[in-house]
Amino acid sequence: MSHTIFAASVQGVPRLDRRQITPGNDFAFRIDSIRFDEDYRPSEKTRVTTNFANLARGANRQENLRKALRMIDNRFNALAHWDNPKGDRYSVELDIISVELEIGSEANGPSFPLIEMLSTTIVDHKTARRIAGVVGNNFSSYVRDYDFNVLLPAHNENQTGFSTPPDFGDLHGKLFKSFINSNAYTKRFDKPPIICISASSSRTYHRTDNQHPILGIEYRQDELSATDQYFSKMGLAVRYFMPPNSVAPLAFYFTGDLLDDYTNLELTSVISTMETFQKIYRPEIYNANSAASACYQPDLKHQDYSLTQIVYDREERSRLGVEQGRFAEKNFITPYRTMLEQWSANSAL
Repeated sequence: MSHTIFAASVQGVPRLDRRQITPGNDFAFRIDSIRFDEDYRPSEKTRVTTNFANLARGANRQENLRKALRMIDNRFNALAHWDNPKGDRYSVELDIISVELEIGSEANGPSFPLIEMLSTTIVDHKTARRIAGVVGNNFSSYVRDYDFNVLLPAHNENQTGFSTPPDFGDLHGKLFKSFINSNAYTKRFDKPPIICISASSSRTYHRTDNQHPILGIEYRQDELSATDQYFSKMGLAVRYFMPPNSVAPLAFYFTGDLLDDYTNLELTSVISTMETFQKIYRPEIYNANSAASACYQPDLKHQDYSLTQIVYDREERSRLGVEQGRFAEKNFITPYRTMLEQWSANSAL
């Protein structure tokens, strides 16, 4: 096994020194980060359908960001209410973690923007401590755009029923696991990621008697969705919880033990961040005026909900998802198809 050597970087984020890539390696990973705050502007390599990028464009960009960040802080303090009488003890700082895949062993060789996630840091204003949160939260991937917006529609174009190709998600899953097991990741983060997204509107969820003080009431479903199966190829299991004072369950994707491997504050940082995004992006589900029933199916046509005062362009998100899938096809899948197929076939992950 080769060892990646890191060079110093801005804000303590390790940067891969291209000169240290061992000859013969197919891939190496480089991690960069940028603070997500009210002054954030998306980089040219950021997927424009990403939640944080969508909020940061247009005439209302700074107001959008300021309000979203305030919602995150307020939700965090509501959940972390112990020793917090005024509800202002904590704030959450967010960093966008961008992962580039460096291809081949040549110095200054080609690279491709592979993954974007969010990393949380909890600021305790009572003790003046900064507490590491969780990496993951939001998950963004050009290869996933290709799989769902290019490959999957083409596979089902002339079929009477919906199906997925037998190897659907294999490459993406192996790339993700390769990154999580890489020196680039383990040098930067102490724990595996938690990814939190909306529950599927194509599945029915059933309330259980299991309840966690932070994650809330657990829901279960009878059958995995296509997204659940896709994430399972990334090595991630899924559980569904409706946090206290929430109105719908969230899907939590993780490795290991979700309840025991993370502290209450770490879990709170995930919920406060991603529930805020879901209230903005899918208010029909997560900002509904009534809570999920014991037998619950999310419905994007639900009419009894409230809007946040934050502008989010959902039509643009849907349209650009296809364009981003085509971008991945043109700049990554097609030119490196042979290499990717060989690497995936030989990968033990």
